Amino acid sequence: MKHLSDLEIIDSVKRGNVSDYTLLVNRYKDRAFSLLRRLLKNEMDAEEALQDSFLKAYNGLKDFRNDAQFSTWFYRIAYNTGLTALSSKKRQVEQEMTSIDEDLELGSFDNEIYGTTENVNQYVLKMVDKLPVRNALVLILFYLDGLSMSEVSQVMGLSLVNVKVLLHRSRNSLKDLLLKHNYQEEVL
Repeated sequence: MKHLSDLEIIDSVKRGNVSDYTLLVNRYKDRAFSLLRRLLKNEMDAEEALQDSFLKAYNGLKDFRNDAQFSTWFYRIAYNTGLTALSSKKRQVEQEMTSIDEDLELGSFDNEIYGTTENVNQYVLKMVDKLPVRNALVLILFYLDGLSMSEVSQVMGLSLVNVKVLLHRSRNSLKDLLLKHNYQEEVL
C-alpha cells in the first residue's frame, strides 16, 4: 500500500471517507500527546486535551487550507487546547513567568533525579520539565519534535523573532539550571 500524504488523507476525509481520519490520528497522536503532557503536567488531562484537539481538527477540516502543513495546523490546535485546559483549571499566568530560582525547590528532588535517571538524555529531559511551560515547550518543539523556527512560531502563536528570543533564553535557563546542579561535566 502506498504511503499517503496528509493532504491526500484530508481530501479523502472531505470526500466522505471519515474512517481515513484515523490515519492522521495515528500519525500525530504521539507527538501531540507529548506536547500536551508537558504543557499540562498530567497524563489524564493530556489525553483529554488530545481527544479534544483531534475532534476540533476533524470539525475544522472543511476550513483547512491546503497551502499549510497539517502537522503545524494540528499542533497549533493542540497547543491552544492545552492552554485552554490550563486556564480552565485557573492556573496562574505568573507560574509561567516565575524565575527558575523561585520555581524550583531542589533538595530531595536532586537525589531523586540522580538516582532514577539512567542516562544524560533522561536527566536533561527531567530538567527541561522543571523549566516554565513556554520555555520547556519551545525546547521540545524545536529539538525533540524537529519543528522549524517558523513552525514553532505558528504553533505557539508567536512572531519568529519572539521564538528565537524565547529559544535562546530557554537554552540559557536550561544551561543555568544544569550548572546549578553541577552537572556541566557530563552534559555541557
